[in-house]
Amino acid sequence: MAAAQITAATVSSRSVPTFEGLRSSSVKIAAFVPLRQGLNQRVFRPVVVKAATVVAPKYTSVKPLADRVLIKIKEAEEATSGGILLPTTALSKPQSGEVVAVGEGRTVGKNKIEIGVKTGTQVVYSKYAGTELAFNGSNHLLLKEDDIVGILETDDIKDIKPLNERVLIKVAEAEDKTAGGLLLTEASKEKPSVGTVIAVGPGPLDEEGNRKPLLVAAGNTVMYSKYAGNEFKGKDGSDYIVLRASDVMAVLS
Repeated sequence: MAAAQITAATVSSRSVPTFEGLRSSSVKIAAFVPLRQGLNQRVFRPVVVKAATVVAPKYTSVKPLADRVLIKIKEAEEATSGGILLPTTALSKPQSGEVVAVGEGRTVGKNKIEIGVKTGTQVVYSKYAGTELAFNGSNHLLLKEDDIVGILETDDIKDIKPLNERVLIKVAEAEDKTAGGLLLTEASKEKPSVGTVIAVGPGPLDEEGNRKPLLVAAGNTVMYSKYAGNEFKGKDGSDYIVLRASDVMAVLS
C-alpha cells in the first residue's frame, strides 16, 4: 500500500489585509507527515502561534477608550522557586501586570463611573481576557476593567484586593480518606469546591451606579461552583481562587 503524505501550508500575514499601524503576526500550522516505513510511526512538527497584534514603531502611545485598560504583562517565570530552569512549553501564562493607561470610564444611570485602577498599579486579570499587543518592545494586554480580578499589593496572591463583585477564597484541602476510612492517593482526591473567604470586593453597581454590598464576608466558609474563577498558588503552598460572588452557591456553618 502506498504511503500517504499530508502537509499543511503556512498561513502568513501577507495573505490577509493589513491596517495602518497594525499588522498580524504569522501563524504556522503544524504539518502531519506519516513515514514511509510504517503507518504506526508519525512525525509531528511544532506548532508556532503568535496571536499578538503588533503596533508599528511610529505610534508612541495607546489610549484605551471607555472602560478599557492597557496593561504591561509581567514576564513569565523562567525558573522554579528552587532555581530549576523551565522549558518554554512549561512556562505558565502570566495573569498579572502593571496598568500603564486607562480609559475615561463609563456612564451607569446618571452617574459617571471612573476606572477603579490607576496607572502604575499591579493587577491580576482573567486568564483569557483581552487582546494582546506587542508595543514599545513589550507585551501588553488591552482589556475591559471588569476583566481585572483584583489589585496585587504584594507579590503574594493571598494579599490581593478583589474588585467589584469578586471574592478571594482560600481553598479547603482535599479529604485524605473516604467516608469509610480508606486512604486516598493524590490522583484520586476530589478537587474541593469549599473554602474560606479571605477578602471581598466593594460589590457590583446597580442601575444608578451605586455599589450593592455582597452577601458573603471575610471569614465565611462557602461552597462555590466547581469550574468558576481563576486559580492561584500562594507562597504558603495553599490554593486560592478568585471568583464572582454570583458563583458562590452557599454559606456553610
